[in-house]
Formats: sequence, structure tokens, C-alpha cells
Amino acid sequence: MNRVAVVTGTSSGMGLHAAVALAKAGCTVVATVRSKERAVALEEAAGGADVTLDIRELDVTDHAANARFVDEVIADHGSIDVLVNNAGRGCVGTAETLPMETVREQMETNYFSVVALTQAALPHMREARRGTIVTVTSVGGVVGQPFADAYCAAKFAVEGFMQSLSTVAAHHGVRVSVIEPAAVATQFVDNVEKIDGGPYQEQLDAYLARTAGAFANAQSAESAGEAIAGAALADEYRFRWQTSDAAATFAGVSLGDLDGSRVLGMTTPWTQA
Repeated sequence: MNRVAVVTGTSSGMGLHAAVALAKAGCTVVATVRSKERAVALEEAAGGADVTLDIRELDVTDHAANARFVDEVIADHGSIDVLVNNAGRGCVGTAETLPMETVREQMETNYFSVVALTQAALPHMREARRGTIVTVTSVGGVVGQPFADAYCAAKFAVEGFMQSLSTVAAHHGVRVSVIEPAAVATQFVDNVEKIDGGPYQEQLDAYLARTAGAFANAQSAESAGEAIAGAALADEYRFRWQTSDAAATFAGVSLGDLDGSRVLGMTTPWTQA
């Protein structure tokens, strides 16, 4: 069966490579970007892989646009069999220094927009009694990290939402999963909003130095994108996937940490010069 796959946030990085990998696997891929001007790299990657993508503009934070987009894809392609919620944005800042506007923006981009697009696609999948929803979260969705307060909060929220949804959706033939990358070599870090450290600047500098080291040895965006596509098309069902062995090891620290001591023991040194 030719599956119709929607992938959000495909102008670069993991989303770009996930869209191309899904198309190479035989899916009809609808790839979204915030503006067509941002689609140059995606178009070049599709051409290089000899695949065709249906590239459409979508601001995922516009919930009404999400609903219209889903209706248009259904009208044009007949179904949405796979939804990959990939669009997102990072933020570095801690509670005392974070403007509430920034916290709300993180929740809007990384949580509410995912909920809205999932709500729009789910009725069609339920009626068809088939479908797969894969949401790209992060190891930051299971491990709270210093100076990622707002980002991790949004990722924890979306993991809770999807895990709660998964058993209900499964009853109607819809598979719901999350996939958790660790450090990936993309433009994501360049686009992260960085809040002034204020009284925490020394700790922030130590954290940023540690993070730079982690991203120097990051997983490639192509490898991560292929892992996302693999999770979306897998015969095996799992709720939680990781994009690499490193991500699995990192996430595993928290998933078995009943009293929280393992995570704090791991992350506390990150803010020490």
C-alpha cells in the first residue's frame, strides 16, 4: 500500500532527512516548511535522492491552519497514513531568567502545535482504522537538563500526552509513538534562543561548554532522519524509540531512576566549571 506521510519541520536537519527517507521507502510525502523560501535544501536533497516531495507551507503554531492543512492533504491524497510531528525549537535559560513569553512560546511550538495537528489528523486515521503518529521529542523529554527548563518542560509534556493517547488510539488501529534523539548535528542549536544567564552566568558558561563538546560528537542529521522514518514504518510497534545507541543510554538513565538520584548525579557536574 502506498502510504501518505506528513512530516513537519523539513527545511533542514532531521525533518529533511526523514522526509527524503520516507519518500525513498515508497511513501507519498507531504513535507511542511514555514515558508517556501526555506525549502531550497529540501528540494536539493529530494533531487539528489531522485524522489518527489509535496512541499507545503505551514506554521504549526497556527491551529486553524493545521486543521485546513489536514483537510487539504486528505482532499488531495485521500488519506494521512503517517504523521511525523518534527517541527520544534530549543531554548536555553533557567527559571529566574526566563521571560514568561519565552516559556509560552516553547510550549506553543513544542507541545500545543503537536497536540493541535494530532487532533486534526486523528479522526481520519480513526475512521480508516489505521495510521501511525510519531512525535519527535528528545532525550530532553525524559531527562531534565540544566538551563533547558522551558524546553524540557514542553518535551516532557508532549511525551505524557502521547503516552496517555497511545492505548486509546491503539483500540482504533492507530499507533502512537515518540522518538528521542540525543545530540544531532543540525542547525537546531544555531536556532536555539539563548537567555542571558544573569546571576547564573558562570554555571551557564560551564553548561554551554559541555554542550559544545557533546555536539562536536553528535549523530548525523541523516542518520537521525533515517531512524525517524524507520520508526514510522516499522512492523514492530514500540511507544518509545531512540535515534542512536547514545540516545538510548542517555534516556535509560531516567527511565529507571525511581528516586531521581541518577539523573541529578549525571547532570549536576554539567554546571560546574
